[in-house]
Amino acid sequence: MPEQEGLTKEEAKDRLEEYGSNELEKEEGTSRLDIFIRQFSKNFLVWILIAAAVISYIASIYDPGKIYTFYFVNVIVGIIVVSGYVQEWKAEKAMEELEAMVEPTTTVERDGKLKEIPSIDVVPGDLLVLDRGAKIPADAEVVEANDLHVNEAVLTGESNPVGKEEGDELYSGTTITEGKCRAEVTATGMETELGKIADEIQEEEPETPLQKRIKMLAKRFAYLSLVTLTVFFGLGLWEQAQIFDLLIVTLALAVAAVPEGLPLAVTVTLSHGMKDMAEKNAIVRKMLAVEGLGSTTVICTDKTGTLTKNEMTVKKMYLDGKEVEVDGSGYVPQGDIKYKAQPYTPDKSETLGLFLKTGMLCNNAELHVEEGNYEMNGDPTEGALVVLGEKADFKKEDLEGKHERKKEIMFSSGRKRMTTINDVDGENWAFMKGAPEVVLDRCSHIMVDGDRRELTEEDKHELLEKNSEFAEDALRVLALAYREGVEKPFQEDNVEQDMTLLGLAGMIDPPRPEVKDSIAMCESAGINVKMVTGDNPETAKAIAEDIELTDNPEVVTGDELEEMSEDELHERIPEVDIYARTRPEQKLHIVEALQENDEIVAMTGDGINDAPAVKRADIGVGMGEKGTDVTREASEIVLEDDNFHTIVEAVKDGRRIYDNLEKFTVYLVSRNFAEVITLMLAVLTFPLLFGYSGFAYIPLVGLQILFINVIGQEFPAISLGLDPEIEDVMDREPRDPGQKILSPRNLLLSVPLAFFVAITGLVIFLLGNPFPPEESLDRARTMKFSAIAALIFITTFNFRSLRESVFDMGLRETLFGNKLLLASVSVIAPAWFAVIYLPFFTREGLFPHTPIGLWEWGVVLAAAVVTFLFIEGLKKLVNDHMPDEF
Repeated sequence: MPEQEGLTKEEAKDRLEEYGSNELEKEEGTSRLDIFIRQFSKNFLVWILIAAAVISYIASIYDPGKIYTFYFVNVIVGIIVVSGYVQEWKAEKAMEELEAMVEPTTTVERDGKLKEIPSIDVVPGDLLVLDRGAKIPADAEVVEANDLHVNEAVLTGESNPVGKEEGDELYSGTTITEGKCRAEVTATGMETELGKIADEIQEEEPETPLQKRIKMLAKRFAYLSLVTLTVFFGLGLWEQAQIFDLLIVTLALAVAAVPEGLPLAVTVTLSHGMKDMAEKNAIVRKMLAVEGLGSTTVICTDKTGTLTKNEMTVKKMYLDGKEVEVDGSGYVPQGDIKYKAQPYTPDKSETLGLFLKTGMLCNNAELHVEEGNYEMNGDPTEGALVVLGEKADFKKEDLEGKHERKKEIMFSSGRKRMTTINDVDGENWAFMKGAPEVVLDRCSHIMVDGDRRELTEEDKHELLEKNSEFAEDALRVLALAYREGVEKPFQEDNVEQDMTLLGLAGMIDPPRPEVKDSIAMCESAGINVKMVTGDNPETAKAIAEDIELTDNPEVVTGDELEEMSEDELHERIPEVDIYARTRPEQKLHIVEALQENDEIVAMTGDGINDAPAVKRADIGVGMGEKGTDVTREASEIVLEDDNFHTIVEAVKDGRRIYDNLEKFTVYLVSRNFAEVITLMLAVLTFPLLFGYSGFAYIPLVGLQILFINVIGQEFPAISLGLDPEIEDVMDREPRDPGQKILSPRNLLLSVPLAFFVAITGLVIFLLGNPFPPEESLDRARTMKFSAIAALIFITTFNFRSLRESVFDMGLRETLFGNKLLLASVSVIAPAWFAVIYLPFFTREGLFPHTPIGLWEWGVVLAAAVVTFLFIEGLKKLVNDHMPDEF
């Protein structure tokens, strides 16, 4: 037998050093070296540039001036590799931090007190205290058990729960489905039965549909680019263009045209977004949830602790035919029990004394005082009854010491009641609490003014009326009852009958103050909020009206739900606002019915039986504070604070993240393909319009293209992916889950813009007089290069919103709202001017630049302003005529 007070703090520390952490050996994570190697093994563009560097080096053997091209291309390779490495490493670290945030915990006895610790710190000899829904953290031997059943499917594949008794083994990774126990840990980490098969059960998170679509998009662009560049290269050979320059330009265009960085950019945006959400108490366990959040159309939420504070306080009682008031709030046991403003104490009412004792004995919560602060360990509803008893000077530990508990018939959402059997002066008494209608069905008598008499139909009617009255005041109501002289067997069919009703307790659980605004935000975002609760309809409706869920909430009970046909359920589902007195299995039915009505459903859950519904929902939301291990593991998102407002903020962040993915995709596609279009137009039109080869007078050379794409456009694109919210994303309807990143709307933004920028660039190039007799080719290329710089410095800010005009956003928000974007543009500007004006960069023809004057800059800036206005006009035109796309 183990020490009943568990290990001491010092013993636990020594054993942790001796046995190590309680964790399975994982497959080696991604190291820094792995990420570095990946920049070469999975980045096609790097190999294109390496090919360009090799060609430059070979060319330098015959033309020494080409060695500078070799050096510059290698610098570009270094920038791409370092940038990709840093971004991917940050994404990996962000994901690791998120995993650490959802580290499981368990309850142990240490130094004679219950203590919640990380499961990783459990050591052999620890005394586990486990309840229904708990995931067993280590192999252990059962010391005490109460109706204990465990699901061992993770080890055996058998889904039927296995009964466990004192002396039986519990195994790490299995789950308690019924009952509770205390168990001594016998093995941890790799020494457990689960540890022996650890390699077989580890799996990687699959790619999300969004990541797959982005990869497919990148491949399609790659194929399109391959065809275009093959044509471009073939035309160059046909016109007998200088082979070195042709190869470098073609390879540089490949860098521009192939959006190889899109998949990484998506991963970086998602991981950083998940980290931002974690800072707001929403821990995303599966990346899939982020893209689903923006499509959510219905949120099914629990009431207690999610819409409300979960800080129960008994405010009213009904016993002895009297409505009794209770002063005080919270867990501080201060306040008077009064009837008609006069103290009402157990010495004045025998019924009250037994009522309070029942509430404390049929109870598993514990009230602790730490440095003057009262803390409750256990269920808040039970905690409220403990505090109520202490207000009348009863002490739970004294009562439990005097009246030994023989048996507990546990509460469940299906039973809606809990019963204990305790010793009272040598007899076995049963004490029960639960939903009033459920307890009343098991009562044959009632106590009034200390006298026990038969419970009449009139009594039942009066009690149910009072229950409804309390519930309409938004009070959660419990009935308490007892029974003397209980005989074995201590099973519910034998024990829970012929009970004597003592009275009702009405507890207030006030709504969270921020919930009302969150409900309003959901309404404006096209999201329906449905309350799914085990409470009675009156209480649920009162809370719903208080938080302004709807003007006149439609309520359906679990019993009514059972009686509906499938057709009737599908017809009623959109109208129902509150599901009251529901059982966990009915939550699954609700989710499936909503999904069959084409809704994208987010469902909250905490209890073990909620796990199927949470898993079935499009977005499963587990509770971090009161949720069971099983439900948290079934969820995509865990709320650290169990707060409805956090769900709404997560939806908001999900929409923002998806908006950012659209922004940088439209930005990159429109900018990169503008360069390809520019050069193709030059090659195809210059011979026809001007009689000169487009290759001999090409508007941009290879190194200019590389500089534009790697230095000029990559960092602003990443900044757009990390853009803070700039418009109210909750003022539009949910996104269609099948919508592509390059939707018809986004294509109508990207394609015309790419052609406009290409044509504008060509016009600027021609204004530089590249052809004979003046033949200012370097000036024309410098003007074209400078025009792209001006576009980056000015028009990148257009992309901070694909929906809202920058004129509506305001100058301050447009320029300073995304500090990372402003910083990236500020860093690029000096580099850009350096390659234009510093002689070093024009040496040996590295960059074909010549300093340009005010007239040229005037033309360039005018073109940038015109493009800026064109983008704003295009946004308005597209958004006004394609409202359904968003």
